[in-house]
Amino acid sequence: MFALVMSSAADLLRPRDSDAVRAELRRLADTGAAPVLFGGEVRATDMLMLSEFFGTRTSGLRGLLVAPDSGLGGQAVASRRPFAVSDYAGARSITHHYDRPVTGEGIRAVLAVPVIVEGSARAVIYAADRRSGPIGDRAADLMVQASRRLSTEIAIRDEVDRRLRMQTAHSVAQRTSRPGAEELRAIHGELRAIATGLPQPERGRLQDITARLAALTSPESMVDTAGDIGLSPRELDVLAQIALGATNAEAAARLAVRPETVKSYLRSAMGKLGARTRHEAVVLARHAGLLP
Repeated sequence: MFALVMSSAADLLRPRDSDAVRAELRRLADTGAAPVLFGGEVRATDMLMLSEFFGTRTSGLRGLLVAPDSGLGGQAVASRRPFAVSDYAGARSITHHYDRPVTGEGIRAVLAVPVIVEGSARAVIYAADRRSGPIGDRAADLMVQASRRLSTEIAIRDEVDRRLRMQTAHSVAQRTSRPGAEELRAIHGELRAIATGLPQPERGRLQDITARLAALTSPESMVDTAGDIGLSPRELDVLAQIALGATNAEAAARLAVRPETVKSYLRSAMGKLGARTRHEAVVLARHAGLLP
């Protein structure tokens, strides 16, 4: 997918955040913080995936997906604060959705500490014991310190990625700011809008022409990656209007569709491009040779 292609530079520089979780858990294990330590990343859907383990005896927890507000880790993600139980099996403060893998591991006392970055939980680390009773103050302090170190590490990685995206956007803007670029974009957007009202095969021919126009402003290597993105013609129609500065309502009027339809296509295109904003979606589409 294009999100992988576009973020390749960042991917080369940034290891998986689960690697940082593993390093902190190893550090905790070396201090003897708790007999069992585990954790994992929080995905974009706020689902926590357990992937890193120290001191476990079974594989029951490996790869477990924990939903927000579900179980101890889900509560930590949703509330963005630590949660603990001194006897898991009898605890009434959790949902017990994951009893089988937890009790299969023989775990009784558990502390879950979220890793918070800019107000969002990005990972959760756990300290656990096969004996009942509260997790000790020393172990809790070590866990909180590890959480803070992870928060700083992930925030730094985010900032590196942000700057790489800004650098990419700047280079694309420089490449497409030469004389005639704005006129070319206006022609491209107008042709895309005209094509929407035509029957096939005329519509397909006009869309082919707009693709050739877009390719004029992009290096051949970038055009070669365009097929990996999978944008539909309608998604590209919407992006072409957004690239001209149109609002959702203006794009809807030009394309003869409802504003809600424009929002839907734009949201889908942003997902395929790995973009967080409409502006970033336009920049990434240009970088791929899909827009002039």
